[in-house]
Amino acid sequence: MTISPDTQPDTLDPEDWPTLREQGHRMLDDMLDYLEQIRSRPVWQPIPDAVRAEFRQPLPQQPTDLATVHETFMSSILPYAVGNTHPGFMGWVHGGGTPVGMLAEMLAAGLNANLGGRDQMPVEVERQMLRWVCELFGFPDDASGLFVTGTSMATLIAVLVARHAVLGAEVRTRGIAASGKRLTAYTSVGAHGCIAKMMDMAGLGTDALRMIPVNSRYEMDTTALEQTIAADRASGHTPFFIAATAGTVNTGAIDPLNAVADVAKRHGLWFHVDGAYGALAMLAPEIAPRLAGLERADSVAFDFHKWGQVPYDAGFVLIRDRKQHFDTFASPAAYLRRETHGMAGGSPWPCDFGPDLSRGFRALKAWFTLQVYGSEKLGQIIAHTCELAQYLRLRIAQTPELELLAPVSLNIVCFRFRCNDADRVNAAIIVALQESGIAAPSATTLDGKLAIRAAIVNHRTNKGDIDALIRATLELGTAKIRS
Repeated sequence: MTISPDTQPDTLDPEDWPTLREQGHRMLDDMLDYLEQIRSRPVWQPIPDAVRAEFRQPLPQQPTDLATVHETFMSSILPYAVGNTHPGFMGWVHGGGTPVGMLAEMLAAGLNANLGGRDQMPVEVERQMLRWVCELFGFPDDASGLFVTGTSMATLIAVLVARHAVLGAEVRTRGIAASGKRLTAYTSVGAHGCIAKMMDMAGLGTDALRMIPVNSRYEMDTTALEQTIAADRASGHTPFFIAATAGTVNTGAIDPLNAVADVAKRHGLWFHVDGAYGALAMLAPEIAPRLAGLERADSVAFDFHKWGQVPYDAGFVLIRDRKQHFDTFASPAAYLRRETHGMAGGSPWPCDFGPDLSRGFRALKAWFTLQVYGSEKLGQIIAHTCELAQYLRLRIAQTPELELLAPVSLNIVCFRFRCNDADRVNAAIIVALQESGIAAPSATTLDGKLAIRAAIVNHRTNKGDIDALIRATLELGTAKIRS
């Protein structure tokens, strides 16, 4: 039945499509201009009190013209973002995004697909991405996987599947306590905090996570790992999960994946790899051999929005045992009934492999990125950021006023300005660097020393940006010790 225009109820579509189209083109051009001219902007700048005050207004009751709202975005939101699109952003492991990814996100938003399930091509795009990930990481063709917000959620899914594997289906109905087992998990002291957080969220508790010491290269000590597992078994615990890291958050260290996999196999434990950013180094032939052993993992968590340069958010979890993954999350709810034909076909659905029934089309921007740039180009970008890290390491070695605080494994460089009261001075240097708009590193602590941490992830970063960081650090450091 066709509804005639004069009886059609109110809608949120515009009455004047040509005006909306014109405004939409202006908004798109503004964002393309923003990316094209990103070097003319500061990396980051403090938010003025007056700008913050604009966002303390009551709930709007009446419409506002789209052009007016867009102007507020341009004047009061865009200039005060964290700045990870800028080549001078080195604070955290954030990808820089791309114009292609931005355009793909626009297409996904226009389509407004819910990828919880049902028979639709957007789900097939996600399945294509899964097959590509399996190929990249050397996983079997029948492995399962899912786009999620990021590695934190991916880790939670991995922990829950591992929990199901050791406790069985009963854990979904009777809970952990019914098993009478005290599960323990293992990771290094250099691992990301999301692992402890997900142990908490999985109902296992952070006390059940054993923090294994690292060696001089900040890699997990597998001898200590094995000893800790043995001690836990002797005291009546049930070890079940080991999380190794491919690219630690502090220094970029890669745990000895094959050695950890051997320990997991000997003891019958689930082997998980936190590859939040480092796993995609598999795209770079000169770096990929250092990830040997990743293909032996039971699960891998990683983010396309880091080294893959896909716009936020685009995390992924890969699980070797598809049946175990399905059995952990599948729901028998009547309203999710499956059919062999029609819109309710295409089973199993993505919602059978994770907690979300409502899911955005994250796969599209990752698919566009791989299609448009190709895996070879993305691998070259990854290798280049590591080359820049080595360039920064050499610049530090050639500069007596600076000292390196950790080996440079991948693309993260930890250093500091040499002086008395070094922690206080370097903390001040970091803030001053950020406020200068020239470069934006972050702080971390290594062996009790505060470090300037430069994570080189952005595909736009070049040697000139590294030189600017060094130059500004020396200038600010000299000024700080004189003040």
